[in-house]
Amino acid sequence: MVNKEQLKEAAKQEEKTLSQIERQQLELESWQPKTKLGKLVKEGKIQDIDYIIVNGYKILEAEIVDYLLPELKVEFIRLALSKGKFRKPKLVKMVQRKTAEGNKPSWIALAVVGDENGHIGIGLGKGDDVPKAMQKAVRDAKLNIIAILRGCGSWECACGQPHSIPYKIMGKKGSVRIHLLPAPVGVGLVASDEAKKVFRLAGIKDIWVQSFGQTRRRINFIGAIYDALKKLSLVRVHPAYLHLSGLKVGKI
Repeated sequence: MVNKEQLKEAAKQEEKTLSQIERQQLELESWQPKTKLGKLVKEGKIQDIDYIIVNGYKILEAEIVDYLLPELKVEFIRLALSKGKFRKPKLVKMVQRKTAEGNKPSWIALAVVGDENGHIGIGLGKGDDVPKAMQKAVRDAKLNIIAILRGCGSWECACGQPHSIPYKIMGKKGSVRIHLLPAPVGVGLVASDEAKKVFRLAGIKDIWVQSFGQTRRRINFIGAIYDALKKLSLVRVHPAYLHLSGLKVGKI
């Protein structure tokens, strides 16, 4: 079993990790890329993240995203509650593995990155301590970054501005199903607090969310939202609808 002292130390490390991630952005100057794509970005031949995403290039270095999106922001999804009388939400979740020596604890973190302008990514990290798990989650989220479609698909609004999504879409992961519906201006983000982090970093201001299944499983819940946002770019849109919905891909 895990002692109370280990839980207290994990909580302290959790707070320190947020400041450590900001320091990593200052180390880009000494970055030495190992992939061909990273070298092109470092040399300045590729200066737009949308060019990489549209052409389907595989991002294998998280520094590529840091280099092209310096304004990238990071949020962590709350996965568990602390033990005790006053249970507070925690950004990491403890899991245990049975071994011959006993229970071996490890930590899981779920990170969301975005520039609040049409780019979003989620990642899952696991490590022996809290900082390692959170750093792995951030790196995985940067490698999974995508460009989403925004527009105004609500018949109540029809303003032609990319403040919501252009049409209804569904996403699924595990037992969780998510329906995203376009909303008019002023409605806001009609979703849970953890789901709002994803939409806020993606640059979506108004949306309705319907959820089905075991939504308490935050990893599947956030993964279903990410799957729905990813499917927005897979739908074929009539050319006449492009002007009416104000559809925009990626940054504005």
